[in-house]
Amino acid sequence: MDLFETVGGGPRNLLPKDGLVQYFGQVMAPQEANSFLHSLLGKIEWKNDVAIIFGERVVTKRKVAWYGDQPYSYTYSNTTKRALPWIVELLELKRMIEHWTEETFNSCLLNLYHTGSEGVAWHSDAEQDLQQNGAIGSLSFGAERKFLFKHKQTKESVSVLLENGSLLVMKGATQSHWLHRLPPTKMISTPRVNLTFRTIVEAR
Repeated sequence: MDLFETVGGGPRNLLPKDGLVQYFGQVMAPQEANSFLHSLLGKIEWKNDVAIIFGERVVTKRKVAWYGDQPYSYTYSNTTKRALPWIVELLELKRMIEHWTEETFNSCLLNLYHTGSEGVAWHSDAEQDLQQNGAIGSLSFGAERKFLFKHKQTKESVSVLLENGSLLVMKGATQSHWLHRLPPTKMISTPRVNLTFRTIVEAR
């Protein structure tokens, strides 16, 4: 049953209202996706993420990295990161995703989940550093993981399985009305790398 609209002849909107999320599925062959995964695991300057929660400094098992056109500052969870210069593989993926989405991006936040025991709690990407209602293009490599959305008011939920080498795009009013999360699972023992290409509105 076709529950959601088709947008511009492309992937359907996964959300029933108040936002736009398009899942393109696998946009590259498994061999190419695995090659990028290997390169990203070895070449990215991964660091454990840090968050300030109720005044306490929490260090996550999940690792992150922040890259961009300029040394942009990006603040979330009460901590600030400064973007590193692009590596060749990230620039190649940036060109690919801009072609597929017909959007432009100037930065990328990367996440490394070593196993299914690592995830991310409910949140929305609505920080002041980001372009308001701008697109966020999410590329996934490695283990397939379930990704969830929950409406902030109605609590309606939507889920999608993010495959190796797949692309998901969030834009419009999505961050204003929906939360999203990557739930942990005991069923996954292999790593997943996620790249979220974004647009920072100003450098600090």
